[in-house]
Amino acid sequence: MHRAVLPRLAPLACVLSVLLAAAPDAIASRRDDTAVAAINQQMGAAEARYRGALVKIANNAPDGKKESDAALEDMEDAVAACGKQRGCQMSTLLGTYKRLLKDAADGGATDADDGDVDPADPDPDHAGVAAFNASVPQAAHAASLLAADGHDFDAMVQYNPAVQAGIRRWLTDMRGALLQSYENYETMRQLMWPSYQRAGLPEALLFGIMAKESNGKVHVTSRTGAAGPLQFMYATGRRFGLGPDATGFDTRYDPRAAAEASAAYLNERMGELNHSVELALAAYNGGEGRALRVYQNSGGRSFWDAGVYAQFPEETRDYVPMVVAAAWLFLHPKQYGLTFPKGDAKPAPLHLQQPASIYELAICLGNKGVREGYLRPLRNLNPRYDAASWLPVGTTLNATTRIVGLYGRYCTQGPRAELAAQLVRADPGTAVVRVGHLQPAPMGAATTSATTVQSAPVQTAPAPAEMQPASAPTAVAPSSVSKPVAQAEPRAKAKRKATPGHYSVRRGETLTSIAEKFECDMRELARDNGLKGPRYAIHPGQRLKLAICGD
Repeated sequence: MHRAVLPRLAPLACVLSVLLAAAPDAIASRRDDTAVAAINQQMGAAEARYRGALVKIANNAPDGKKESDAALEDMEDAVAACGKQRGCQMSTLLGTYKRLLKDAADGGATDADDGDVDPADPDPDHAGVAAFNASVPQAAHAASLLAADGHDFDAMVQYNPAVQAGIRRWLTDMRGALLQSYENYETMRQLMWPSYQRAGLPEALLFGIMAKESNGKVHVTSRTGAAGPLQFMYATGRRFGLGPDATGFDTRYDPRAAAEASAAYLNERMGELNHSVELALAAYNGGEGRALRVYQNSGGRSFWDAGVYAQFPEETRDYVPMVVAAAWLFLHPKQYGLTFPKGDAKPAPLHLQQPASIYELAICLGNKGVREGYLRPLRNLNPRYDAASWLPVGTTLNATTRIVGLYGRYCTQGPRAELAAQLVRADPGTAVVRVGHLQPAPMGAATTSATTVQSAPVQTAPAPAEMQPASAPTAVAPSSVSKPVAQAEPRAKAKRKATPGHYSVRRGETLTSIAEKFECDMRELARDNGLKGPRYAIHPGQRLKLAICGD
């Protein structure tokens, strides 16, 4: 990826090696110290500039190569100044160069094979686990199960057939779901992990819960009404600060708020359940009242005790070991030959330069670097926006550095941007042909018994009304077949009279698509049904009043 910048680094290496041998080993004066500090500062700024250029090159930004060359020139200037300055330690500059050379080489090469890891080796992956806050008593036990110095969790995994079966499922028919969960989590990590970290809870536990609950899909809603990446029921969510905010947005779908509520919920449960991670997870899935009652009636026995285990529903008996298994794989991927995808997790704001929907952005961005494209990251990072809703110029979306780079290259202008705009504005209704009336053939023209067929024009649909200036009339696309106004008007009126008074929402529909289907004004339709923006959330089976569409 970054091989183009390596040739420039080679001459710099030669200069550094020569100057390193010739560097004076004398005590610098105060003035020399000031000069040396300035040179080191110059080198540090050049290093930061170069690393930024590598990010631009990775995102295919047009000015990435130019920026990297300029940064290297700044380094050369610093090296030259260091060679002339008494007391300047060339070894420091050489260390900077080596780091940059490694970054450039790593970016342009494929991942090396780390070699096989013996599953019997003692905890090769524990070293990367974050430290926990031992001052939180309810969380301390949970963290110690997953931390580097705690092996209770290891024993539970290694000798528990239910957890072993869970690991087997994640690594076979559910491997795709596990990898997708990790990819989604990497994008949202900076939003979710801090809440668990502050609460003293291990990151692996957060990942395990999220993988089992939603696969990291923020907008998931279960058939029982649980919602969001961590699947909170409405009443439970309200107890922990989740639910509709002042704008009408349900914060159960917000990854940051959901993680904060989840951490608080787990700490509260472990405080009641003798710090048992398994029982806390059983409460998370099967109900806190049931878990507390079973625990108290059992005399405090563990979740795996036959008498305790049998009192939970089958779903919960499956849920607990699957969460533990996912957490274990999060900590020990190499032991199982599991390679988690390296996502683009560095956050960056995306400022829209022209009106667009998230669907349109997902098309023009393509899928370079990720198998399934960027629809899911954009939706997960911007849960307040419906993917089909049009966002005006100047809207700022949460994104990543790669998405921002691809947006500037493909979504502001050019053939891919035009194709994406055409696809999302295409109106399927205009593809339907209409049978016209037979017209008498002009004298001398060939006659035919076939009915004349007029094709509806294939055109792009106009932008939704909320994206047009308030004073502008609604645009009407011209027909490819000229017709008198008197002919077209009765047809339009007949269609409006046929509009039903109510409509049942179907799976996959949005308020925007329903408004277009029945030729309604979306804002009026939302107001008539008490729906609040910006998401205008609806769900399958919901009954909408369409009286406004018949006016």
